[in-house]
Amino acid sequence: MAKTARPRHGTPADTSAAVDAFMARLDHPHADAVQRLRALVLGVDPIIAEGVKWNAPSWRTTVYFATTHLRATSGIGLVLHRGAKARALPDGGLAIDDPQALLTWLSPDRALLAFADRAALEARAQGVQALLRQWIAHV
Repeated sequence: MAKTARPRHGTPADTSAAVDAFMARLDHPHADAVQRLRALVLGVDPIIAEGVKWNAPSWRTTVYFATTHLRATSGIGLVLHRGAKARALPDGGLAIDDPQALLTWLSPDRALLAFADRAALEARAQGVQALLRQWIAHV
């Protein structure tokens, strides 16, 4: 059963307004791809909210589960995680179907999606959203 209400934010950084302000200041060669990524993530489920966490646009349901990776200037990335603190994995680990092999696993509970530019992100948009739907089921 899908949740329908967005979680309440706890600080001014846990708002779309904070992400808007962050994006207005962002000096990154792929800022347009980050804006598109925002739309894709928020379009996955109405329970998803955004904020600025770890000095980057990030998304949460009950906890933050995805953070934009902006350090590399050769593209953008989206780090998928299960919050700031380590949490026990379900039996068998995270069962994520990844037919397009988009995930690079960084640890048993953390993965990276990487894109060279907005065109690469657009080409995989449906696959990204499918992965995110699966991921938030484990948050």
